[in-house]
Amino acid sequence: MSAIEIDGLTKRFGDVTAVSELSLSVDRGEVFGFLGPNGAGKSTTINVLLGFLDPTAGEVSVLGTDVTADPQSVKARVGLLPEAFEPVPNLTGREHVAAAVETKRADDDPDALLDRVGLDPEDARRPADDYSTGMFQRMALAVALVGEPDLLVLDEPSAGLDPNGVRLVREIVREEADRGAAVFFSSHILDEVERVSDRVGILQDGELTAVNSVDNLRADLGMGAVVSATVDEVPDLDPVAAVDGVTDVSADGSTVRVSCAAPRAKMAALRRLDDRATVEDVTIEESSLEDLFEAYTTDRPGADGDPDTARGADGDTEPTRDADDASGASGGGTPAATAGGDGT
Repeated sequence: MSAIEIDGLTKRFGDVTAVSELSLSVDRGEVFGFLGPNGAGKSTTINVLLGFLDPTAGEVSVLGTDVTADPQSVKARVGLLPEAFEPVPNLTGREHVAAAVETKRADDDPDALLDRVGLDPEDARRPADDYSTGMFQRMALAVALVGEPDLLVLDEPSAGLDPNGVRLVREIVREEADRGAAVFFSSHILDEVERVSDRVGILQDGELTAVNSVDNLRADLGMGAVVSATVDEVPDLDPVAAVDGVTDVSADGSTVRVSCAAPRAKMAALRRLDDRATVEDVTIEESSLEDLFEAYTTDRPGADGDPDTARGADGDTEPTRDADDASGASGGGTPAATAGGDGT
């Protein structure tokens, strides 16, 4: 069973279409990176996915349940880390997690969860509204992990974290996927998305413009990788250029550069070069997810973030979800959560 099935989702607010005919499937055990510029419709999609908004058209199923028909059943099986997450005043970090455990009727040990996300026990007993951004983010992740959810929805999970915290989030995401949970991962830190995601989807002006693994997206755009090889003497490069998937070959002094659109072309080209010269050193420069994101989202209407094109001519941004509803998926009674304030 897929964790997420979206078929023809459309969501309109008056004359503004925030999401248009979006179809998407996410498997259990898969980490799916959900990307798009501000105003692309990501928050609207997530809000419909979690039952905070009803679709204008189309069907959305989460863990085999129609979200519109039974949103509470869905929320009980989902762990949510929203981009905006307000603490309950004077409540400690541990009390936030304990409240989520009680609401979900789970048997988690709050201290064990807080230890897993790297929040110091002494800090866990301080009021969460005194936390730094990074400390608060760790606590919010612990709340999302309560009850071993079958689906984790993480919106900007690395925000405010230091490099150690970012690496920890990446490790937890992979652990949850290995456990069998699906992880729906939205972030502006594209390097982290690339490192952890099995596939990515790129949303632009409410439409899904690409869904694939990063390697396959590179191949689709012919932006795979550049192999730079230092050789003792530059040979005839025509046989290297003839390798399937090689798009360009050039030499500068003793360095041969081979542009490869397909992942399989890299080793094939290197072997052919090694047959004709002594290869002394090799470096490979992969096109980054940032490069791919730019290729899919520039030179398109609304790609520059103009509110008249990205959010509708009347300037309306995507509405945030209701605070009372938002507490449901993150362990009700815990901090109210709203969708990102930037209209993503």
